[in-house]
Amino acid sequence: MKTAIASILIAAPLLAMGLGASAAEPAKKAPAKAAAKPAVKKAPAKKSTAAKAAAGAAAVGGAAAVAAAAQQPLSAEDLAISERVHTGRIPCELGAFVNVTADQSNPGYFNIDGKGFKYHMAPVKTSTGTVRLEDKHAGAVWLQIANKSMLMNQKVGQRLADECMSPDQLQVAEAIKKNPPPSLLEAPKPAGQ
Repeated sequence: MKTAIASILIAAPLLAMGLGASAAEPAKKAPAKAAAKPAVKKAPAKKSTAAKAAAGAAAVGGAAAVAAAAQQPLSAEDLAISERVHTGRIPCELGAFVNVTADQSNPGYFNIDGKGFKYHMAPVKTSTGTVRLEDKHAGAVWLQIANKSMLMNQKVGQRLADECMSPDQLQVAEAIKKNPPPSLLEAPKPAGQ
């Protein structure tokens, strides 16, 4: 019985090595096939880039069409949110910028544009008090907190502009750097220290 178990223990690694060697030969052929496939896939990649560009152009055109259409009047709560939105040309990271302008024909609505995008947004109530503007047709969201703002396209799943700061937000960001708020994760320091 002991010899049978010992034989199995010795034979198992040898069989695995034998199967591993025969599996390695098809694996060597697979990279050659994989090398041929990217050359074929390059043409469709250009088409998908062109399709993305066309979709982006349609989104910009669609946003303009939505902006031109009559919008539903906002509630008093939404109008109160819209009064807190920072407007003007707002600089962002990496030299980008976002123009936020109030829509004169639709009170409470905003036109947000920059390099390669244009959205018509309405305020949305949040549980945290953050200023949130949305263009539901294009899937874009403008988030504004005390020290920065961000523009995201939720349909594509990417940030279009980040760390955008109006002059008021820049002052808050500098104040936070000089006197950081206490961490919520650390234990409070005793009063005697």
